[in-house]
Amino acid sequence: MDWQTNEDTVPSGFVTDAQIRSVLGKPPASGAWRVGDPVGRRSFAAIGDVVFETGETVPNVQIAYQSYGTLSPARDNAVLVLHALTGDSNLNHPAEPGHPTDGWWPGLVGPGLPIDTDRWFVVAPNMLGGCQGTTGPSSMAPDGAEWGARFPFTTIVDQVRAQHALSEVLGIDRWAAVVGGSMGGMQVLEWAVRYPEAMERIAVIAAPAFSSADQIGLNSVQVQAIRADPAFNGGDYYDAADGDGPHHGLALARRMALLNYRSPSELNDRFRRSWQSGLDPLGGGGRFAVESYLDFHGNKFTRRFDANSYITLVEAMNSHDLARGRAGVQAALESVRATALVVGIDSDRLFPVADQELIARHLPNTLDGDRPVVIESKFGHDGFLIEFDVVGREIARLLAT
Repeated sequence: MDWQTNEDTVPSGFVTDAQIRSVLGKPPASGAWRVGDPVGRRSFAAIGDVVFETGETVPNVQIAYQSYGTLSPARDNAVLVLHALTGDSNLNHPAEPGHPTDGWWPGLVGPGLPIDTDRWFVVAPNMLGGCQGTTGPSSMAPDGAEWGARFPFTTIVDQVRAQHALSEVLGIDRWAAVVGGSMGGMQVLEWAVRYPEAMERIAVIAAPAFSSADQIGLNSVQVQAIRADPAFNGGDYYDAADGDGPHHGLALARRMALLNYRSPSELNDRFRRSWQSGLDPLGGGGRFAVESYLDFHGNKFTRRFDANSYITLVEAMNSHDLARGRAGVQAALESVRATALVVGIDSDRLFPVADQELIARHLPNTLDGDRPVVIESKFGHDGFLIEFDVVGREIARLLAT
């Protein structure tokens, strides 16, 4: 998901000439945050060596995170907020040196907001395998070169174990709540099953209990779009000059993803068959407005993300299955002890409401019985990043329990 006029917190819109000009320059080989870049508001926690589910080890892992509010003396007011696929640790402040994008939940986290930082101490980590300060493929391996495609296959379990290690470094034994949407919601579920005593409440928003064949298929074509770019070079592209990295494949993957994140009705209502300019798209050299929208945001995305990280994180989403290594999805969900809020979005075609219905049906202690809260939104999966009022109201209800 992409920001800098944050398309995840505003409806889709026509691309202006000024926006088009803003991405005319050559993109870097990688849009990852690198050591030596401005730190911004990040903090870093060293969690030591991480042993992945594959058995491989990455030494000296660091987690980049941001915190908001003040931890109480009793350490009982901490809320862990987990981001979606291409998010980061910035929840609510504008883009600035070190932070290429605006915060992704500015309407929910802050003083007086649903996750009130005058009351709660909020921690937002960048996930393992990411590219905004946490150890991932763009980080240096012990041999002095970037991990690249050598970075271990990463699962949701690996990411949650790393987040749990962060909580130990921070001295937080029990979270007042663990909250997340989309990929972050997958991690919330794994947290609740793996560490049932480590949180009082959970909010699972627009996420499934396992990734389905359809969802894996949608992810697989995005991965292949990146790998098919000759400039990907097997994941070894970090020394490439600006414009010579795998930006074509990464931008194409982003365009594919955007079609999954938004609903058909929003795109149809907003763009219809409009042209981007006065040139006819039917053989006259012009483009439909929706094409320009997808192209612009795909191209912009390459300036703040890393192709290897995208593959790593998409494959981590594919790994998600609460039943794996357990007695089944139902048994896993029934083991959860936290008070739970489950939220779905009626127009979500990526993780449809049936996924949240399964979760709510088997969690033993939800706010709404065996049914999820279903938000009406025309914005599809990205509704949880746009519908601040309704999502915020539900989260506030959870935190008030």
